[in-house]
Amino acid sequence: MKEKILLIDDDTSLLVTLSDFLNFEGYDVTTADSGEQGLAKLKGLEPDLIILDMSMPGMGGVGFLREMSSAEGKPEYPVLVLTARANMADFFATMDVDGFIAKPCEPDDLLAAINKILGSSPVKAGVDRQVGARRKVLLAEDDAAVNENLISAFARAGYLVESVLKGPDVLEKAIVGKPDVVVMKLVLANMNGDAVAGMLSEMPNTESIPIVLYDDSGAGGPEEKYRKAVKSIRKLLTENNPPALVAAVEQVLAG
Repeated sequence: MKEKILLIDDDTSLLVTLSDFLNFEGYDVTTADSGEQGLAKLKGLEPDLIILDMSMPGMGGVGFLREMSSAEGKPEYPVLVLTARANMADFFATMDVDGFIAKPCEPDDLLAAINKILGSSPVKAGVDRQVGARRKVLLAEDDAAVNENLISAFARAGYLVESVLKGPDVLEKAIVGKPDVVVMKLVLANMNGDAVAGMLSEMPNTESIPIVLYDDSGAGGPEEKYRKAVKSIRKLLTENNPPALVAAVEQVLAG
């Protein structure tokens, strides 16, 4: 039987990314975007672990912990605190929680923290890793709904996904995160994908990162135009179809 995780965070993109990743790893994940919603989900759920963000509007993580704890302050279920405030580790260490991990965190580190608390490695429920397992995709898409759909598609295919909404953000994330591939919409807010690709190809630490562009505007520009201008652009698709983009990435990474 799959172990159940209740994931609580007000970052919608993070909820999608982590829930898809943990589902792929064999866990049964339920999500909530606030402490209040988390309490409501608990009425019909007995999780093996709660992964809890502390900095949320409303009651926040502290209020959620207080509401689901006994009079002695003991949480009803094991809790792994996930927070961007790494400097608050000492504060959380004084609370009766089972683990603490700062975000952003590496997926392997999160899995290690989960396994340490649960005392076992997750069961994959017969799901084999696909070509993309553990490869990192940096995704740039400024339509939030499309962004979430693509995150889910790549996560289901076994990729680790980091997403941004604006062209300039790709530059910073590519330098720091060192993705295996960048997937970008051609027409992006603040800076178009081909311009971003050109800048990435000129920097020594990002010039070798392959890039997949897609143009969903219907303009239908020629692929060779962009590939000749920027050698790191390996593919140009004329749609944002998730399976097609996953297939394009797998082909590019396969060489």
